[in-house]
Amino acid sequence: QVQLVESGGGLVQPGGSLRLSCAASRSIFSFNRMGWYRQAPGKERDLVARISNGGSTMYADSVKGRFTISRDTEKNTVYLQMNSLKPEDVAIYYCHAYSGIDYWGQGTQVTVSS
Repeated sequence: QVQLVESGGGLVQPGGSLRLSCAASRSIFSFNRMGWYRQAPGKERDLVARISNGGSTMYADSVKGRFTISRDTEKNTVYLQMNSLKPEDVAIYYCHAYSGIDYWGQGTQVTVSS
């Protein structure tokens, strides 16, 4: 059973930064790709960023230049560095992994408010 455990969410002021972490229970190289999705109240869950097994990355247009996805293969952890946060970034952020099967973390709340 694969487990993805997120951490790092919280409350931050507009323009602030947060770093989310997603620790996997097995080698992240065993997944085709890993990434972060978010779901705002009343909206669908949308892709924010992802990183492939080979290390290539992609981002949603709304976060390009502000968010960075990275990984630590020794710690089996994927990160999402979020800078210049805006009120529209408020959502529950979910870690995702895919290896023929979709795996999801439990989600972590990000709130941007002054």
